[in-house]
Amino acid sequence: MKLYSYFRSSAAYRVRIALNLKRVAYEYVPVHLLRGEQRASSYTDINPEGLVPTLIDDEAHDTVAMSQSLAIIEYLEETHPEPPLLPHDAPSRARVRAIAGAIACDIHPLNNLRVLQYLKHVLGIGDEARDAWYRHWVARGLDALEARLAREPGTGAFCHGDAPTLADICLVPQLSNARRMNVPLEAYRTLVAIEANCLAQDAFARAAPENQPDAS
Repeated sequence: MKLYSYFRSSAAYRVRIALNLKRVAYEYVPVHLLRGEQRASSYTDINPEGLVPTLIDDEAHDTVAMSQSLAIIEYLEETHPEPPLLPHDAPSRARVRAIAGAIACDIHPLNNLRVLQYLKHVLGIGDEARDAWYRHWVARGLDALEARLAREPGTGAFCHGDAPTLADICLVPQLSNARRMNVPLEAYRTLVAIEANCLAQDAFARAAPENQPDAS
């Protein structure tokens, strides 16, 4: 396995966690987003979207190149089923996917690096207004997520039950991102408690941005 990653990318962070939970060894290939390495032809030949992560499975019968973190994690779930990242029953799987989607599809795209760069460099929005944009959309999403997880009986030590799932894989990078951008998290007691349970596990700790080879 070969993972094209950037240490601060929330999407790449998700895949690192999944690989670690599945105990899948991989080669880390850094793609520095702030230096524009994702736009180099050497990378877009691999991933025309010019985004990270990209996972190359050269152990498959035919080499497989994949983009989009949720699709990659579903691939890992199918090819390396233990430990499972999705529950066995359909309602629980739907709940986990809904939580993951609320983060990866609703919260994260609005505070993605390329969106923030467009606000600043193309629309000419100043740093203060750009950061206010970020905090507004993150808070809207986390407010709803906190309300849901705090009241639903499916929530346990983790987003769903007492073992990490796809939902936790999405939550931890989003909270890390929010903390880096100085979003107050005191109101999100359920989310922060789940995050702490996740980070106590080696698979999550090893995937953290500061522990990546390109973090220095």
